[in-house]
Amino acid sequence: MTFIQIGFGNLISSDRLISVVGPESAPIRRLVQDARDRGSLIDASSGKKSKSVLVMDSDHVVLSALSVEEIEKLLSITQSDAGQTLTETEGQPS
Repeated sequence: MTFIQIGFGNLISSDRLISVVGPESAPIRRLVQDARDRGSLIDASSGKKSKSVLVMDSDHVVLSALSVEEIEKLLSITQSDAGQTLTETEGQPS
């Protein structure tokens, strides 16, 4: 299980992440409002403006102050690190 930092010391599991989208469009705003009404909204923006919305496989919606581009960079770094770790351990005896 790998985690990515989504700002202000908050982490999410990259394995459980479905999508990362911007908060500007009306359908995403409705998604956020529906999650707030259901009680499955997690505001990890620490009072800052939400620049991205993360949709999890558990039907939770997470607000982050990091932009979609910043989270994309963190995901690519995390995935490349995981690939290196897997490659490094493949040739070693158990």
